Amino acid sequence: MKKQLTLLFALVLTFPLAKAVFSQEAPAKSKEAKEARFEGRVERSSKEQSSLTIRQSGGTLEKTCAYDSSTKWVSQFHGDKKVNDIDASQVKDGDYVICKGSADGSVIHATLISKRLSHSAE
Repeated sequence: MKKQLTLLFALVLTFPLAKAVFSQEAPAKSKEAKEARFEGRVERSSKEQSSLTIRQSGGTLEKTCAYDSSTKWVSQFHGDKKVNDIDASQVKDGDYVICKGSADGSVIHATLISKRLSHSAE
């Protein structure tokens, strides 16, 4: 009987402590989930509007990827760990890109635009 009471007492103390620990992790995960990611081929680019229109591969879904002076531009070969810094002039219509940033409807305000390179194209 004494062991059962000790076990019950330990569980009563452990549950609120575990709940407090796990509830602190939840806000961090929700912040990560807010980052939008969209990838596909560049259909149109507009330097005047600082935007790329991207069509999702194999589909009809299009999103606008808006960029500004704080957007980081990189290129990377598929499966390669080396990332190269580039500028906006190196991304052309037809290129495959990944756009990451914050979403506002069908517009993604890009913090990162990654041009994906193909080994066969080199």
